[in-house]
Amino acid sequence: MNGAGVTRQLVAAGATRSYVALAVKPTGGRTVCVRRARDLRHLSEVLRRERMVALRTWTLPEWAGVSSEVSLKDQAELHTQLAQLLTRGVPLVEALEATSQTVAPGASPRVERMRELVASGSSFSDAAGAVGIFDPVTTAVYRAAERTGDLGGAAKQLAMTSRRQLRISGKAGTLMIYPAIVLSISLVVTLAMICFVLPKIGASIKDLGTELPAFTEGMMATGVFIRDNALWVGLGALLAVTAAVFARRLLMQGVGYVSRRVPILRDVVLTQESARFFTVMAAMTRNGVTLADALGVAVGVISHPGLRKQLTTLRTRLIEGGVLRSLIDSVESFPLPTRRLLMAAERAGDLESAFDTLAQDTTEELERRSERLLAAMEPVLIVIMFLMIGSLVLSIMIPLIKATTQGVQ
Repeated sequence: MNGAGVTRQLVAAGATRSYVALAVKPTGGRTVCVRRARDLRHLSEVLRRERMVALRTWTLPEWAGVSSEVSLKDQAELHTQLAQLLTRGVPLVEALEATSQTVAPGASPRVERMRELVASGSSFSDAAGAVGIFDPVTTAVYRAAERTGDLGGAAKQLAMTSRRQLRISGKAGTLMIYPAIVLSISLVVTLAMICFVLPKIGASIKDLGTELPAFTEGMMATGVFIRDNALWVGLGALLAVTAAVFARRLLMQGVGYVSRRVPILRDVVLTQESARFFTVMAAMTRNGVTLADALGVAVGVISHPGLRKQLTTLRTRLIEGGVLRSLIDSVESFPLPTRRLLMAAERAGDLESAFDTLAQDTTEELERRSERLLAAMEPVLIVIMFLMIGSLVLSIMIPLIKATTQGVQ
């Protein structure tokens, strides 16, 4: 069988689907779990490794299936273990066997499958591509490392890259978690006040013969409606969340569009994209991938339209015979010092070190910009909280003040 046929066979072997299984646990109890497998036979094998036996199984449609991607944290752990073992002379098959015990249970079957493919004669990069454990960037780096015979060095570099990407993702998560917590607390307090507190106070004020303002009447009517139709309101909220899940790609595009235009946030987004680009370029160029090929892969990880367009143009002109040092200056999304550093590194023939340095610098810059953004978000969140809760307080205070004034008169 030729190489292309082997690759097609491996890809077919690695294709997986999501299944729901009613299984018996080692303790004798029953559980419902979701697992990915190539077929029902493979699913039984996956469950057997977890010491479970399937009683009934159902195939999930692709849109409802669990994600087939291995978490970045598991990838970082896999790279780290492989680097430690391979650089000390441990054979690849044995290194994969040991590594399968250190990753999360969901990723362990894939590592074990990859070990089986390598043991049967497949290359490491082909096996990784077959089981879909890595993204195309990582697979390309390992494929280049196989040509140079330095899988251990590639694993070490990718471990460093993954840790750096985890830091970048962590900063993005922090920026989302903080306002989400604050706004969630504000929403809960607002609903409690509008559904229970405001109607009682409003009824008491009415009993005193004081006419309520239209704003207070409207807030009371809203609270009573939500309280009396809690089930339907809850179902409506659930439907809205479900619709948001299905339209998450469109929503994320909208969020990205807005984030690239808000003054402070757009700098954070651009720095995050730059850090991701330089991190990928450092990993690939260190392992013998040509600059044009590395650019082609690295551009694929960028979601910022302006930066992506400029880098795509740079790569196209580079392939057409352009001089890199003059093309770099056209990437205006990068700061001028960054462009000058790349141009100097290109003249010195040391782009690999420049990419690594820029990856580290932009990651640190991302941390600083994220801290400044969080500091700027605090007063904005305070204003939002005031608008949500303060409006309810005013709807109570205004009629109380009016009733007090009428009592004095």
